[in-house]
Amino acid sequence: AVHEGQVVSAQELTALLQPLFTQNSRNLVLFLQDRLSIEDFTYFSESYGNKNPFQNEILQSSPSSLVLPAVDCKATSYLLNALQESGDWKLTNVTNLNISQLELNASNPNLLVVQLQPLASDLKEISTLEAIAENDRIIGRVTMDLQERGIHFSVIYTAVRPSRISRRTDVTAELRRQLMAAEEEESLSYPPLNVTTGNFTCILFYASNFSLKANSSVLIDLTNATFLTQNVDISASECSDSNTTLSLKYTKPVNGINSLEIRFLMTSKFYEVSARSWSTLDSVEIIQDGGKLAKFDVSGISAPAEYSFHCQLVGTSNLYPARLVPSDDAKNWDVFISNLQIQGFNIVNNQFSYASDCTGFFTPGIWMGLVTSIILLWILTYGIHMIMQLTTNNRFDDPKGPALSVPQTE
Repeated sequence: AVHEGQVVSAQELTALLQPLFTQNSRNLVLFLQDRLSIEDFTYFSESYGNKNPFQNEILQSSPSSLVLPAVDCKATSYLLNALQESGDWKLTNVTNLNISQLELNASNPNLLVVQLQPLASDLKEISTLEAIAENDRIIGRVTMDLQERGIHFSVIYTAVRPSRISRRTDVTAELRRQLMAAEEEESLSYPPLNVTTGNFTCILFYASNFSLKANSSVLIDLTNATFLTQNVDISASECSDSNTTLSLKYTKPVNGINSLEIRFLMTSKFYEVSARSWSTLDSVEIIQDGGKLAKFDVSGISAPAEYSFHCQLVGTSNLYPARLVPSDDAKNWDVFISNLQIQGFNIVNNQFSYASDCTGFFTPGIWMGLVTSIILLWILTYGIHMIMQLTTNNRFDDPKGPALSVPQTE
């Protein structure tokens, strides 16, 4: 029994799923989305005039089912780590979504992790609806392939973080700020990717969403493979006092791409004007299947060498504060990185240093407030000036005397 408002912890989730780990046929399929909440099943249903994107009837046809309205953000990573540490489960990341070509040993426990495509991040509900519908079709194809092969399996459909966070409105402003800060802290459900040389960490890299799009059609979500399952090869990364290269190599990230390498090239130089060293992300390179190099020049990503760099939106769009400018060979690639934080020099205690943010002091909201205030101040000054120019009569008619004569010249 799950009570209203209860958030299932990682330990509680492991206890609830314990029957799956002890049954004879232990084949577990984990469909992992970037964000999902129980309210999405209602909001995107026919009740709101939408075409219901959830068409699979796995939950209804299953002899045993469990629905948990709210689960801790860290529960999924905790569950994966617990299964991997047990040593019994064979973890397989399904990227090409073709189960018929996947060799499964039914005598051993198998854990298949299917990384679904991320939901739209531009706040367009119609795009989110289409993304959920596509993920629902992927779930249907994978489960149908397993059923046709006669493999008994259990399915978990969950996400890395919630898509909808309810906040109380009957609390003070100070408490509300504390709740939001706690939510942001909880949303960091995985640690940053770190590159070590010996016993020292030389590169730290984190992003809440790390996605690419090839030829404006093929979406490649690398978030889970980079940070959650860490199905990425970083052995080609290089570190020095002046030059650092973060190399991320992926094997079959999506169907049709056998290998993909992404490089972040950073330098550290001393500038006499500021009398300090600055670290700069100079370029980002993409190599597909060991072929032609796609290079992006980076604009606006720099910080003091002792600091890390943070930016809410980084990518190829002109609207982002930090932009990746593609060369001729990279124009068929689109890059989207949200909540980026990276540091390639002077890392202490394996943690990010103080972050230099890409957002300037004068944000668009501040400029709008300043311009509006100046206009209102000018109107007030002009009104006071016009009032001060008003004059009153200095001579008046005397009803007992002759009429007042005012010459035309006055």
